[in-house]
Amino acid sequence: MASKIPQQFIDDLLSRVDIVDVIEADIPLKKAGKDFQALCPFHGEKTPSFTVSQEKQFYHCFGCGVHGSALGFLMNYRGMNFVEAVEELAHSVGMQMPERDANIADAPDYTPLYAALEKAQTFFAQQLRSHSQKDRAVAYLKARGLTGQIAKRFELGFAPESWDGLMTFLAGENISQQQMIDAGLIIAKSENKAYDRFRDRIMFPIRDRRGRMVAFGGRIIDKGEPKYLNSPETPVFQKRRELYGLYQIRQANIKTERIIVVEGYMDVVGLAQFGVDNTVATLGTATSTEQLETLFKITSEVVFCYDADKAGQRAATRAMETVLPLIKSGRQASYLFLPEGHDPDSFVREFGAEAFNDTNKHQALSDFLFKHVEDQTTLSTLDGRARFVELARPLLDKIPDGSFKQMMQARSAEIGKIDPRLVVSTATTPRKPTRRPLPRATRQRQSIVRTALKRVLLIPSVAQQCIDLSLLAHSDDPGIVLLHEIIGRAKDHPELNTGALLEFYRGHKYETALTELLSTPLELDDESEIVNFHDAVGKLVEKERQNNARQSTKSEFQRRTDGSGTAENQ
Repeated sequence: MASKIPQQFIDDLLSRVDIVDVIEADIPLKKAGKDFQALCPFHGEKTPSFTVSQEKQFYHCFGCGVHGSALGFLMNYRGMNFVEAVEELAHSVGMQMPERDANIADAPDYTPLYAALEKAQTFFAQQLRSHSQKDRAVAYLKARGLTGQIAKRFELGFAPESWDGLMTFLAGENISQQQMIDAGLIIAKSENKAYDRFRDRIMFPIRDRRGRMVAFGGRIIDKGEPKYLNSPETPVFQKRRELYGLYQIRQANIKTERIIVVEGYMDVVGLAQFGVDNTVATLGTATSTEQLETLFKITSEVVFCYDADKAGQRAATRAMETVLPLIKSGRQASYLFLPEGHDPDSFVREFGAEAFNDTNKHQALSDFLFKHVEDQTTLSTLDGRARFVELARPLLDKIPDGSFKQMMQARSAEIGKIDPRLVVSTATTPRKPTRRPLPRATRQRQSIVRTALKRVLLIPSVAQQCIDLSLLAHSDDPGIVLLHEIIGRAKDHPELNTGALLEFYRGHKYETALTELLSTPLELDDESEIVNFHDAVGKLVEKERQNNARQSTKSEFQRRTDGSGTAENQ
């Protein structure tokens, strides 16, 4: 994707953009010395460790290690792809996107589909206000206790009982029938016969994280099947990626410690009516890995809300298996099981928002896991406890290595009354291969390379004083070759800051190495670092000169000897 946009354009763009303005549009920043700070939006924390450098045009969290440029922030926080992030920044500073390389196949243009869906939303909203059948729809919404304000916030609409009402409207808006089909708005039975997908339903528009209309959910007003009808998957809508209500949370700029996942559109809207604004709904499917990763980018805890019946328990089990591999430092998951006969909407109406938000009613993921395993065996016998440990093991193996996994393994051993060492799966603790330690000289060289790389990345201007580094270009050490390349780029483009320098290596084979290099806390003083940088580079150049001299001497010796090692007669 990035190759379609000239590197020079990206460099120019990042030189005009202020990363502080970009990030502050989403999260509040506070001045802290020459930099800015905030609570990290990528992991839960109580003390700010997220730092934004206006000078370096670079953000870094000392808590979770995430960092990057303004482009990286838009991609990580707003979920944009690279081209979308470039377009967003270019628009913000009034830069015209360059022409794409005609030799590179362009990504499909789905703008007409987004336009068709947006027009459809306009139609549904109009019908709720003016259609002759609107009273039935309005009466239904009022019976559910919804106000006009909430209906407007969630852009609720009405699909009248007509076979071609939407199709006729969209045709008048110059939307082709094929675009309607591709957007999932109409169903084609044959070349000459098509009809509206949604009829006689309350309409729930679904927007993606960027606010683009991507799909609809429709709820039948009277009795009928199916009760809920969703848009099919289309080029702009994949159920596993989207969450109903997430756009409203982002629009309200709600910073919440937890987000509650419910099952239906009406649950989200009904809870919002009572001031519970931190809920999202899956779209007729089990909660997916993609959805959870999206949520963990904006909150530290995900709460799964289900009925307490067998169906709810099955859904909770599926959610557990999906979320376990995602639980790492700063992330939590828990459950809220509602009393029999209640869904979130009915519960909040009877007991109120305070009762619904009572975290004392939440069941921790760990408690649910062990209860789930206990229900499949008995702990009163030796065989039962052995079975408990064996059933728990594959679930615990899903958890990433860390303190939570260790504590869960210890708890499993405690319940099973066995040696904790027997709980640890051999699959998760592979024997480390025996490695011979690197020679001291090699370790020293690697340390010097890392020192020089980190300094030129964070203070690109130090490269301007470098003169002849050609020896480094031919090194047999890939780290030294990379250093030479970065110094050359920083020297040839003195306007580059840290953020722009790193963006050049997005998708590059060195990207991971550079990311790891900058994952540690960084406290740099420009004046001393310039001295340290040139000292490090000088040492590397001298080592390469000595190495070349040794190689030259060795080659000369080999040239002057025959195969038996005897010197030739001169």
